Amino acid sequence: MTSATRAPRTGTTLWTANFRLYFGARTTSLLGDAMLPVALSVGVLQAGYGATGVGYALGSWMAALALCMLFGGVLADRFTARRMMILADLVRFVIQAGLAALFALGTPSLVVIVTLQFLSGVATALFQPGVASLVPQVSDDIQRGNGVLRIAESMAGVLGPALAGVLVSTSGPSVVFAIYSATYAISAACLFALRLIPTPTVSGTSFLRQLAEGWQEFRSRSWLWSVITIYLFYGCFVIGLSLPIAAELITTELNSTALGVGMAALGLGGALGGTLAIRVRGNRPLALGSIGWALFAIYPLVPALHPSLLVLVVGWAVAGIGLAFWSVIWATTVQTQIPSEMLNRVYAYDVAGSLVCMALGRSLAGPLASVTGERPLMVFACVLGLICAALLLVVPATRRLRSAKALSNNVG
Repeated sequence: MTSATRAPRTGTTLWTANFRLYFGARTTSLLGDAMLPVALSVGVLQAGYGATGVGYALGSWMAALALCMLFGGVLADRFTARRMMILADLVRFVIQAGLAALFALGTPSLVVIVTLQFLSGVATALFQPGVASLVPQVSDDIQRGNGVLRIAESMAGVLGPALAGVLVSTSGPSVVFAIYSATYAISAACLFALRLIPTPTVSGTSFLRQLAEGWQEFRSRSWLWSVITIYLFYGCFVIGLSLPIAAELITTELNSTALGVGMAALGLGGALGGTLAIRVRGNRPLALGSIGWALFAIYPLVPALHPSLLVLVVGWAVAGIGLAFWSVIWATTVQTQIPSEMLNRVYAYDVAGSLVCMALGRSLAGPLASVTGERPLMVFACVLGLICAALLLVVPATRRLRSAKALSNNVG
């Protein structure tokens, strides 16, 4: 087995001290992240800046994340992922604590809110690449570890907005921002307490050279760029396009409460999908993962069918299963197939591409819907999702990719 593959060991104890600490770091920060959109939206609206202000505030965070992600990958390989993650958590703790204080003292200006969220997005770009590379360091069974973390992410997606909604209505946005900042402090403390085997850092080359090396590693693997190329269409026209249109259709057809219930079902489905991914393993991971893409294609179809609440819940729960199942399979594949010294940079290219295509899809949703109509557009998204899932089975590089475990067994 080469250094480019790391076969996950099964039958080992997952809940080691290191994994418990990492799990604590991720669950607390994920819960805080899930609370942010509610607190920020309510805070900006109460300040009188309207929906446009909300868009600027949320968009500035996303823009900073997309712009700085590649640099975050280089810095994680140069200074180690854990150091960059702790630094990012501390920066975000200060930023969100400051925002909590500003809302408690009065009404901050929109410029201040947007600027702080942009800086928070920059810090998140420093944090995010390490999410991939730390899992193999804290878990012997990488796929199981990814599955457990995905379950936690799904549950945070359900509980976070609900908790934020209750708190912001009873105590105001400042309290939610204070709790949000505290989650980063807890995350930093947990990451600091990890006891990891020292990993080599990349040094002696320029920043741009390291960025170019990450790109070379990315483009040299046909299975990797094949998936990303297909995902450019899937992320844009299936995930990105369908999110805003689906929300509008469900709110109009049923009501806003039904939309919340549907999103909760999506999150619960994600927990089930993570559990399924822990148990289902195959020698052809990307071919297996195509099932997840096909299941999520149900997401845009459901709103187009004039659904009852029951149909909405069942359909979006199935979509959540598919999305989580793919996410675990994909994360495990990348973490076990890419050399550890290049993983942060390669993962950064992956995340940056995903963010750009989903943001593009959201921006195209309104103009395309005005031309085609909302329901035909959702049917198109479903059909395209199924085609993309089929392409994972058709393209030789993705269909034939063997898992790290299968490769190690052959070598043995």
